[in-house]
Amino acid sequence: MLSIRCLRLMERHRVDSWLKLVCLFRHRADATEACKGGLVKVNGSRVKPSAALKEGDVVEFYQGDRFRRVIVQQLPETNVSKEAARTMYIDESPVPQKPDAVTQILRERGAGRPTKKDRREIEKWRG
Repeated sequence: MLSIRCLRLMERHRVDSWLKLVCLFRHRADATEACKGGLVKVNGSRVKPSAALKEGDVVEFYQGDRFRRVIVQQLPETNVSKEAARTMYIDESPVPQKPDAVTQILRERGAGRPTKKDRREIEKWRG
């Protein structure tokens, strides 16, 4: 027979664990650090890594420079395949904009002399 405490733990899903189980972060430690750094919000408010999630919650976070917004559909108990993990949330993230080719070539004034790699990139774009 399961105790009440065990049942509560089974119902409760941590944010950092969920982010890892649905393959939005590679490691749980990365998700934990993002939560501690204030990069993860659930329903508009910053949360600790141990915050509880439920179906229908909106999770917003930053992965590098990219903003992600997902809606929780299911809460997995254990690790699942990537294909199954992608069905456990709805991705409402804005489409990342590609940087313009001209802005990639141009360097900021005073940035110094271009490196060999920079010169090759410039030559590649010039044709």
